Amino acid sequence: MKNKIALEEHFAIDLTIGDSQVYARPEVWTGLKSNLLDFEQQRLDQMDEWGTEFSILSLNSPAVQAIPEPRRAIEVARRANDILAEQIARHPKRFGGFAAVPLQDPEAAARELERCVKELGFHGFLVNGFSQVEGALDAVVYYDAPQFADFWAAAAKLEKPFYMHPRDPLLSREPIYEGTPWLTGPTWAFAAETSMHALRLMSSGLFDKHPALQMILGHFGEGIPFNIWRIDHILRKGRRGMPCEKEVGEYLRSNVHITTSGNFRTPTLLSTMLEVGSDRIMYSVDYPFEKHEHAASWFDRCEISENDRQKIGRDNACKLFGLSL
Repeated sequence: MKNKIALEEHFAIDLTIGDSQVYARPEVWTGLKSNLLDFEQQRLDQMDEWGTEFSILSLNSPAVQAIPEPRRAIEVARRANDILAEQIARHPKRFGGFAAVPLQDPEAAARELERCVKELGFHGFLVNGFSQVEGALDAVVYYDAPQFADFWAAAAKLEKPFYMHPRDPLLSREPIYEGTPWLTGPTWAFAAETSMHALRLMSSGLFDKHPALQMILGHFGEGIPFNIWRIDHILRKGRRGMPCEKEVGEYLRSNVHITTSGNFRTPTLLSTMLEVGSDRIMYSVDYPFEKHEHAASWFDRCEISENDRQKIGRDNACKLFGLSL
């Protein structure tokens, strides 16, 4: 398939590149660093070779979310968004953008998101999990908290989706990972942390207040589709004060989209299709942490219908983001 659209594709700037070093072995860091900072060489070459026509780019993780000082978070987010906008202007048929938002200051985050969508033409925003905030050394905020109500209202008004992207939990708050660094990051901690955050949003009533708001989850939904029956089954026995109006699975099928990023396995794809339908799944790579070669070699040949391949590889993204390529 030669005209795929990918939407969990990352870049870094000089102020955030160091955040990604922990996810690379020393012998591969030089190459990963180069690819994160690059827009016009390896990135476009790989897209061309493996059939990705258009990539929606986002800042590496955790970046802005790991800056407790609101003023600094605002500065870094704005700089990253301006750099991305410059590259999109150079290659408008190849790149789109997700805004970085400084949610340490919800009002400033709403203003920056509005600027990115209305002035820079971005397709929504991507947030790298919880935000660290000033106060205690390990103080963090999750986005179902009351102080984000106005931010979500502003985001919903823009009618653009948001991508809930992983970050590692802070070890001071999750000591279960202590001594087992091989289980952090994309091995397990990413999915556990991100799925919990997504479930908080889905069960908080957010999508009752803003029923048109759409969330994107990578890596085949961070495991949620494979556990949604049990989640709803248990909650039917007692909702325990849960404020949302519907079952969690209803939000999964009406307010969540799922990508293939970094999870290139046909049984996983088929199971997700059975749970949410092929209209809510979109192709992604997770470049440069994953390779276009691996994603495309799998997706272009996996055992699904050509109609579903076209929808997942391109059409669903065109519909969600209003793309006319």
